[in-house]
Amino acid sequence: MNSDIKEILNAEKPWEIEGWLPPPKEIIIEGELSESIVREISRLKDEPEWMLRLRLRAFELFKKLPTPNWLRGIDELNLNELSPYIKPAAEKTTEIEKLPKEILDYYKRLGITEAQAKILAGLAGIVDSETIYHKAKEILTKKGVIFMGMSEAIKRYPNLVKKYFSKVYPIPDHKFSALHYALWSGGSFVYVPPGVRIPQPLESFLLITSELESQYEHTMLIADKGSYINFIEGCTAPIFPKYSFHDGAVEVYIHEDAHVKFTTMQNWSRQIINFNNKRVIVEKNGYLEWLEGAIGSKVSYVYPTAILRGENAKASMLIVSISNGPYIKDSGSKIFHMAPNTASRVVSKSISANGGISIYRGLIYVSKNAKNAKSHVQCDSLLLDEKSVAITIPHNQVYEDTAIVTHEATAGKLGDEQLFYLMSRGLSEGESKSLLILGFVDDVIKQLPFEMANILNKAIQLEFEKVGGVG
Repeated sequence: MNSDIKEILNAEKPWEIEGWLPPPKEIIIEGELSESIVREISRLKDEPEWMLRLRLRAFELFKKLPTPNWLRGIDELNLNELSPYIKPAAEKTTEIEKLPKEILDYYKRLGITEAQAKILAGLAGIVDSETIYHKAKEILTKKGVIFMGMSEAIKRYPNLVKKYFSKVYPIPDHKFSALHYALWSGGSFVYVPPGVRIPQPLESFLLITSELESQYEHTMLIADKGSYINFIEGCTAPIFPKYSFHDGAVEVYIHEDAHVKFTTMQNWSRQIINFNNKRVIVEKNGYLEWLEGAIGSKVSYVYPTAILRGENAKASMLIVSISNGPYIKDSGSKIFHMAPNTASRVVSKSISANGGISIYRGLIYVSKNAKNAKSHVQCDSLLLDEKSVAITIPHNQVYEDTAIVTHEATAGKLGDEQLFYLMSRGLSEGESKSLLILGFVDDVIKQLPFEMANILNKAIQLEFEKVGGVG
């Protein structure tokens, strides 16, 4: 491994950084959710009238839509006791050394500053409800790539943002997507001009710094005709005495002949209830590569979705989820084949340990006249003990006779003999488990970009490094 990258990946678990104090807050909005809170968030952000109208419409839908009756593990979620908007006491900057000491120390301990210097073409830092750091390197500005905070993009490129905002992931999709649009704040906007290819990844790093807060960042990525971009989303939070709530959104539009790699490495601490709304539209000959890595959180519900709208559009979804402890990971993927000769592949790898529950919930939809569409779904589950659970809930809707849709699922237990053999060679129980799990996800890791493969590798090692696999 390259020594620079190895140094970057040698980060501590974020929730085990001792002596770290959260940054001071400049503004905290509290109280029962109401229209006045929605209006106040829009006022503080000095938004145009059309965005305020969108927020208010979303809030009305939120009040009318029912809570999905299949959600589990969210009994403590009380939106009225959470702060829907928190602004850190920090000026927005493009110089990472000017960040508040509390944030800068946190970034350094996690290796974020090194990654920004050595690997990334751009980095955004979202803390609580605001984007406080945004840096685009010269390679982006020279090629005309727009990379900035979402709120800034609304003011500087209103027509471009308005063309796509809420058009990829619709407001009324469900109750919590409507809530997101009513309260959204922070996040990144990326636009890649036609024919522009950026080999180095961009990263948006999300941090929740206190208990009883909710984070609603919005990320939008537009890859114009024939372009290429590699985007990374990292998520973390320290340990809190009480819970916090994340309800973010990602909208990606892949134009004709464009290619997007999107990687999420979600490593929340165990006090986070995590919902996420992620959807991609892929036009003719477009290609989506998506990795969803779900390592931390108390409860997580995430289903990245691709709509293959153009002929020959393709999508590859790789999902790795770890439920280590009495936690729930409900994840999966939804693929809509809406045009001829579209193709998709979904690979889900779930690991359940110490009473964890892993659920794959997926949908493959093939519309009439999506001729010769092809889709393959592979769900593999690994159980590390008798207390843990793995559930697979696939759903196929195929309305085209020429389509080929296949699904396979496997479930297995960690082999005692393999574990005993590794431990007899001097490895701890946690080290032995991490090696066996890395073998289980090896076919996924081999398909990832070098940097992302090593990040996932390191995250799995950290998760099971202690005796008994307790992170």
